[in-house]
Amino acid sequence: MSVKDLVLAPVVALVAAFAVCPEAAAASAPRLLINQDFPDPDVVKTAAGYFAFSTSTGSGRIPVATAAAPEGPWRITGDALGAVPGWAKPDGGFWAPDVTQLADGTFVLYFSAAVTAGGEMCLGAATASKAPGPYTPVGDKPLVCAPEDHGDIDPQTFLDADGTRYLLYKSDGAPTGPPAAIWTQKLQADGRTLAGPRTELLRADLAAEKAVVEAPSVVKTASRFLLFYSADTFQSSGYHTCYASAPTATGPFVKADAQFLSTELLAKKVDAPGGADVVDGHIFFHGWLGGARTARGLYELPISFPNDVPRLD
Repeated sequence: MSVKDLVLAPVVALVAAFAVCPEAAAASAPRLLINQDFPDPDVVKTAAGYFAFSTSTGSGRIPVATAAAPEGPWRITGDALGAVPGWAKPDGGFWAPDVTQLADGTFVLYFSAAVTAGGEMCLGAATASKAPGPYTPVGDKPLVCAPEDHGDIDPQTFLDADGTRYLLYKSDGAPTGPPAAIWTQKLQADGRTLAGPRTELLRADLAAEKAVVEAPSVVKTASRFLLFYSADTFQSSGYHTCYASAPTATGPFVKADAQFLSTELLAKKVDAPGGADVVDGHIFFHGWLGGARTARGLYELPISFPNDVPRLD
């Protein structure tokens, strides 16, 4: 390799890794799918139709909704979590669920809950034979509960083309320590056993993030892995969604240079869009309803990935 090559190589690599996040508004208006509290949505496509799950509301520990098509109509049908795990506070809430189906047909539900001793948030799992549940908690302790994280929330799974299953989640960070970060760790085939050490994917290091990155969701495009995430505090209209890009599922991820979903980019038709999940050509997300801070509805927009870059259609 020549001296010139040695100089240019890192520059070329940086350009190739850098993600460009378009600031153009969506071509179509966001569609409100569930006009009641349904925060932190996770959407799953199955042979029986589409199912969506949310953080605890008056509809249940983990409300579940169903529809025949992504655009709806969506209907909340009940509570997906059939019982409270023994390690969790029954009245502490169950946050940001994620559902995946294993090779043997079993459905696994991941969730965040407060532990009975100490009250910090940790990650748990439950299983069911059908997507809507009811799910039965597994294990007598949390799946992830790292004391140094000061709370672990927002589980999300990703199945790579080679069959490797990853669990992503957020560590809360601390006011006097490192800010929030997003991690990934391999799962064994049972979907309930961690395999190997975890890897940090990104950390809240931008001023606009206000020390918060959360709600991870990975999408594989033709040649890249895109990690969507929310930033800022969820109560604020500044809460937004962006993404980072990487050549592999474990990184290194490079943050895009602009926000992807925000109150302003959506022409204030959605207040504080976050908790994004991409399924079957649609991006689902929540936003505050009615100009208040009491309920977050479920919204949807079509999305595509020309040249490995997300675009709202």
